[in-house]
Amino acid sequence: MRKAICSVLFLCGVFVFSQENVKNDTINDTKTGEIQEVILKAQRKKQFADKAVYTFDKEALEKARYAKDLLKTLPELQLDPISNTLKSIKGGTTLFLINGIEATDMQIRSVQPSEVIKVEYYDIPPARWAARADTVINLLTRSAETGYVFGADLTSAFTTGFVNGSAYANYTKGKNNFGLEYSINLRDYDDRRVQSIYDYQLGGEHYRSDENKKDHFGYTFQNIALRYTRQVPDNYAFQAKLNMDIFNSFVNGSGGSIFTKDNFSEEHQILKNGSTEYVTPTLDLYFSKNISKKDELSLNVVANSFTTNTSEFAKEWIVSSGQSVFDNDMNLKARQTGVVGELAYTHDFDAGKLSSGYRVSNTSISNDLENLSGLSEYSVNYLEQYVYSEFAGKIKKFSYRIGAGLMNIHNKSAENTFDEWSFVPKLVLGYQLKNNQSLRFTSSYKPKSPGSSALSSNVVQLAPNIVQRGNPFLTSQQTFGNNLIYSFNNKHFDFNANLFYWNTQRTINQFYVLDEVLGNYALTYENAKSSQQYGVQLTGSYKPFGSSLLVIKAVIAPASETVRTSSGALIKNNYIGNNFVVSSEYKSFSMQYQINIPVYTLSGAFLNLNENQNHVFVSYKKKEWTLSTGMYWIGMPSQYKTKSLQESLVNYSRVGQIMNNKSMFVLGISYDFSKGKKTDLEKKLNNSTAPAATF
Repeated sequence: MRKAICSVLFLCGVFVFSQENVKNDTINDTKTGEIQEVILKAQRKKQFADKAVYTFDKEALEKARYAKDLLKTLPELQLDPISNTLKSIKGGTTLFLINGIEATDMQIRSVQPSEVIKVEYYDIPPARWAARADTVINLLTRSAETGYVFGADLTSAFTTGFVNGSAYANYTKGKNNFGLEYSINLRDYDDRRVQSIYDYQLGGEHYRSDENKKDHFGYTFQNIALRYTRQVPDNYAFQAKLNMDIFNSFVNGSGGSIFTKDNFSEEHQILKNGSTEYVTPTLDLYFSKNISKKDELSLNVVANSFTTNTSEFAKEWIVSSGQSVFDNDMNLKARQTGVVGELAYTHDFDAGKLSSGYRVSNTSISNDLENLSGLSEYSVNYLEQYVYSEFAGKIKKFSYRIGAGLMNIHNKSAENTFDEWSFVPKLVLGYQLKNNQSLRFTSSYKPKSPGSSALSSNVVQLAPNIVQRGNPFLTSQQTFGNNLIYSFNNKHFDFNANLFYWNTQRTINQFYVLDEVLGNYALTYENAKSSQQYGVQLTGSYKPFGSSLLVIKAVIAPASETVRTSSGALIKNNYIGNNFVVSSEYKSFSMQYQINIPVYTLSGAFLNLNENQNHVFVSYKKKEWTLSTGMYWIGMPSQYKTKSLQESLVNYSRVGQIMNNKSMFVLGISYDFSKGKKTDLEKKLNNSTAPAATF
């Protein structure tokens, strides 16, 4: 593995330093007037220590329907055809902002291309966003004018239940802006096939369950958002946002199983039904005040309260006699309240910018649970506090960001209380080698709390002699990471090579353990001793003609990962992560093709295969209308595989396929109209409460 990584780095070096010396391709990041002139002439990129700044040429602005089309041209962003939203080709969580305020996909659509000044692409997010996202994209726009904008889109399959739809409207008058949004994602598949095998030794006897199931499953996710914004330039800004998520899901499945005990085998029948539903109203209040020309104070408060209902009924019985093997009837009602508050202060010095703040988040969950262990009522509380400060500056070709903070994680349940303070430092250094080449180094340390499902006291039956449960005694995991990033760009290439090493102590993973009380195996969470991951990630885009006529985007990431379990066993895996996107634009037509080669990655004592991709889409634009068509998973169903390693106490494998979306044909239509411009609030704080608690 080390030889492979060294070879890749050597080839990258040969490729990079054999390029010609390209002329200055940057802009002055501090002068808006110069930026506004530049975007009419050429597309440009300027690399900083923690971000890249992009502007767009006249041709790109004229072709784009809205700002989302501009963002789609960035080297490390792609349009995810499943959700119809923008995502990083590297994976991870991506956060979008408009003038510093967290923005939805529809808000980005509501921004006209002519309003865009520049885009800040943070591949190393600042402290206030680092806990929430791996990549942050900040869209900076011009001043507001009175006007309105609205639009809608719908994409649907014809042979199965697949629908993505949305509608939005914004109205601006003077210093006030009103916004309304609605979106829906619906899935309804009646042909998912799953094969699972459990093979293990228990009490000196050999057991094996070979299951084959077919189920009907689906979900509907709806979002409704209402916003009011008032902004007085150089004085203050206020925003109130009411957001509501409506979610429900279901699964109804049945099948058969061949159960073997030593040399004896019998036929079993399996039934499994389940559902989850919640409605999450969330209030988001934001206020910022310019104390002086160089000082700003911001406050953000987010709060919600809702109930999640989850049920699961699973049953297995012997076909010949009708005798029950197990009955699992689980019902969970979780009443959840979440509050997040953040206070931040910034000051501009001649040498750089100081940013400091305090964020606190508290999630309280009251559970009414009925499961294999009987009836129970218990409450849990998850509290997290974070105090941070960082200073960013630049000295000639050298740029830097130095940060430090304190984080407190306080998790309390009926069984256990975990409380820990951690020092959270971060260092980012950058050096401009040439006008179009830079070298960056980042080093950070951060703790991460277990999720509510991992800490849950719930127990459900998976198969004969095997249950799944949480672990209330988990502690936080602590990750120390280093990245060395080389960046190169010219008219044809935009390329990044990231040599990375991550070491995590007390890694949270899922393993099978022997349950001495129940006398069976339990799939549960535990803190492994440590884990590490190292490798090189090559990302970027190539434009053979120097335009959008043909663009090739790719991620190739050879890596090695290991986990040292609590018992001392060493688990190792090597893989080459990858993702490829080919796109083309010609006049009013555009095309995009996505493909990957699925690889196994390590998750505790398991190897998980990532979802396969083989999608193609074509669209045509006519004034405010856009027509699109495409096909998902060409010639294959979407496929999901998991298998255990030899270190696992249970030899487990699972293969799932959704036959409904094999070569799934879709049609789409969208309409977007605008008149005038809208207010875009420069919000410095962006928070959200914890997601719904399920098992």
